[in-house]
Amino acid sequence: MTDTPEDAYLRRRALRAGSAGPLLLTGLGVAYVVSGDYAGWNFGLAEGGFGGLAIAAVLMGLMYTCMVFALAELAAILPTAGGGYGFARRALGPWGGFLTGTAILIEFVLAPAAISIFIGDYVESLDLFGLTSSWPVYLGCFVVFLAIHLWGVGEALRFSLVVTAIAVAALLIFAFGAFAEFDASGLDDIPVDGDAFGSSSWLPFGLMGIWAAFPFGMWFFLGVEGVPLAAEETRDPARTLPRAMAWAIGILLVLAVLTFIAAAGAGGSAAVQDAGNPLVTALEPDGETTALSRFVNYAGLAGLVASFFSLVYAGSRQLFALSRAGYLPRFLSLTSRRKSPYLGLLIPGALGFGLAAATGDGARMLNVAVFGATISYALMTLSHIVLRRREPELPRPYRTPGGVVTSGIAFVLALAALVATFLVDRDAAFIALGVYAVAAGYFAFWSRHRLVAAAPEEEFAALAAAEAELARD
Repeated sequence: MTDTPEDAYLRRRALRAGSAGPLLLTGLGVAYVVSGDYAGWNFGLAEGGFGGLAIAAVLMGLMYTCMVFALAELAAILPTAGGGYGFARRALGPWGGFLTGTAILIEFVLAPAAISIFIGDYVESLDLFGLTSSWPVYLGCFVVFLAIHLWGVGEALRFSLVVTAIAVAALLIFAFGAFAEFDASGLDDIPVDGDAFGSSSWLPFGLMGIWAAFPFGMWFFLGVEGVPLAAEETRDPARTLPRAMAWAIGILLVLAVLTFIAAAGAGGSAAVQDAGNPLVTALEPDGETTALSRFVNYAGLAGLVASFFSLVYAGSRQLFALSRAGYLPRFLSLTSRRKSPYLGLLIPGALGFGLAAATGDGARMLNVAVFGATISYALMTLSHIVLRRREPELPRPYRTPGGVVTSGIAFVLALAALVATFLVDRDAAFIALGVYAVAAGYFAFWSRHRLVAAAPEEEFAALAAAEAELARD
């Protein structure tokens, strides 16, 4: 039988099916996030104090948990590489799908660039390889780790699992050592701003400090929503994805509690609030290096590598899906003989390296990524609510506990987190909006007229439209 043009198009854009099981996917979910346990979250102490960041982390943990269970249902319905774009495409139409996919892409393209900068800082501070400039490290990260991704998804996910396991084990060892030095008086030692409404020793910057700490509470969980992007490379995705996502968020919740309390209690909130390496700072109250602090320092590098590596994977799959469906230039979704989307890896990699080398501003890029993430969270959870209301009879191999109440909680908290990004870094928020505006212009005037109906996410949405039309008739 001769292939149709649609068959030939999709065959040149096929991923390697069945490469990942529950263990690799759970590791992927943790890998996305684990670097956030080593650094970044502590800057929330400077915004809200221990109490403010604690409340923010609890609320953001609730948001991510609710969102993960909502996404698990959507991923079981539509297990494709489009992830959030595919869910929103069915629920909110082409514009909803594009805006969601673009927001995810902003997150997963900028975050690796930012983390490569942090890796460079770590390598330089540890005096590894005699390097005094970080740009060779940025280049090495992208070259070496992109090469592993190009080798194959199975090999890439196994590498990610090993590095993630090292980083998680080191966090547990850190917590054990830090709790041995725990002093509760250090939790609320940040000076109180008496002019802030509702300020106290636990909330030194008042009630607004809780809201300002939202983006930093997210750092304990940012990226776990990327697990569904592996759907087309997963064995039995309708069963495997929900299980892996639940295990991943469970592990991350435990790590967040242990890391946050242990670091603040051992080193004091005031000491770690501005530290680039808060876990090491917590273990060195007198500035004296110990065997444990040096071990955690090296393990932090492993955590950064794990997150960098997995976020590169997520960005390539989102770019692949948007390109395959015609939202972005179609050549970006071509795959190699080893079924890797090579241009979807190489082009964002080149862009990420260029941004890292040109700016060296990892914090700003991460703030832009967080802004994109919060937009995608709101749109993905809204998609769950819309599909539950509009298509209650849609086959759901997995159902979200609590239904729309669960996704509704995540939706409201995502909107609150989106607004909070303006409180922390207004420039980053406007940069993200500028990128968003350019992408929306491209879609409005060009690509929305050239979508590929044969792409899985588009076929799924077309089926829904046909069913709705039959129901009206």
